[in-house]
Amino acid sequence: MAQSGESIAVIYSNHHGWLMRWLRAKLQCADHAADLAQDTFVRLLTAPPEGRQTLREPRAYLTTVAQRLLIDHYRRLSLEQAWLETLAQQPDLLMQSPEERLLVLEALQRIDAMLDGLPPLVRNAFLLAHVDGLAYGEIARRLAVSERSIKRYMVQAFERCILLIL
Repeated sequence: MAQSGESIAVIYSNHHGWLMRWLRAKLQCADHAADLAQDTFVRLLTAPPEGRQTLREPRAYLTTVAQRLLIDHYRRLSLEQAWLETLAQQPDLLMQSPEERLLVLEALQRIDAMLDGLPPLVRNAFLLAHVDGLAYGEIARRLAVSERSIKRYMVQAFERCILLIL
């Protein structure tokens, strides 16, 4: 068990190997495990100092952070796979360069994160309007809320979109 206020260097020394083994078992890839372990410790380094000083269970903290990073990792892989499948169905004339593909994937990941950060009703309203092309009245009926609520939801979603591009 870790001491309260243990330095990051000591936490790293005592728990990095364990975290690497844990991530390698989850990912079946030493390179990805190393990347996520590094990201986990970066999160620890950038955590507020007062939070680090009261860290009593480093492995519990590291596991929680690493699990969140794993979720993000698998979400990115899923998004990338869906994009690659879509690209494979396009005619050769519409094929993109590797740089363009990377830019699109990065944009899709930012959009996905933005949508994930929205409250469920706001996200659903936004997707019904912009993916399904429904009018606000129809969205209000489907979500069993007022049309005025849909307008507020859309404002929230558009504010997040604006923040995404700034």
